[in-house]
Amino acid sequence: MTEPVQRGARDTGNLGRTTIADGVVAKIAYLTARDVPGVHALGSGFSRSVGELRRRVPGGGTATVHGVKVEVGERQAAVDLDVVVEYGEIIPEVGRSVREDVIAAVERMTGLEVVEVNIAVSDVKLPEEEEEQAERVR
Repeated sequence: MTEPVQRGARDTGNLGRTTIADGVVAKIAYLTARDVPGVHALGSGFSRSVGELRRRVPGGGTATVHGVKVEVGERQAAVDLDVVVEYGEIIPEVGRSVREDVIAAVERMTGLEVVEVNIAVSDVKLPEEEEEQAERVR
């Protein structure tokens, strides 16, 4: 009689491959970066508008990752982010926080080594811009 094999007791590392799509890394980077304090949004105004339009169209997809580009290899990944920062924030500190958080999240969730996170600050969100948008919505 043979003994039952317990889960995790067998070395399964050489029995197949796991690949991670670019879109998976892009989503992780997007969701992580947008939650960093001082980040207003990701992507340029145009790309955010297109993303919102795609979200509203049936079948257009719900996972918008505008402002994020990634390159994923077998063991490494590189991330480019286009960020809009809140007015008054210290941009280099926001960038450092975004970089640290994105690297930690991508490496933890995928096992890939993040070799670089490039951040382009494309705009600063002014307080009066939100008031103007609220008035247009009314």
